Amino acid sequence: MKTIRVVAAVIKAKNENNEPIIFATQRGYGDLKGGWEFPGGKIEDGETPQEALVREIKEELDTDIEVGELIDTIEYDYPTFHLSMDCFWCEIIKGDLVLKEHEAARWLRKSELDNVEWLPADITLIDKIR
Repeated sequence: MKTIRVVAAVIKAKNENNEPIIFATQRGYGDLKGGWEFPGGKIEDGETPQEALVREIKEELDTDIEVGELIDTIEYDYPTFHLSMDCFWCEIIKGDLVLKEHEAARWLRKSELDNVEWLPADITLIDKIR
């Protein structure tokens, strides 16, 4: 089975009530279209996971981020490929999270993390985020 290496940004911020919130995006293309995920993408040859994440978020969301600590590496078998996903805490440095490839996006409080239909690999990260 083919392995696809990707990175995902768990972008955190605070809402107007100073509660922690997490940014989630709804996939706008491909076999998994419509599922919710943490934004990111494939690691290119010669890139570190952190460099890939900075590039992907700039391309997909027109936003500059600071990549923080690794939360976990998720290993998940989809029907046609194995996904290896490095997930990092991230914060916005500059930008307004413009959706270029996603159908929708939401900021979620911890109590709202179950309010979207996460993709199978991404849902395995939810307990660690809480």
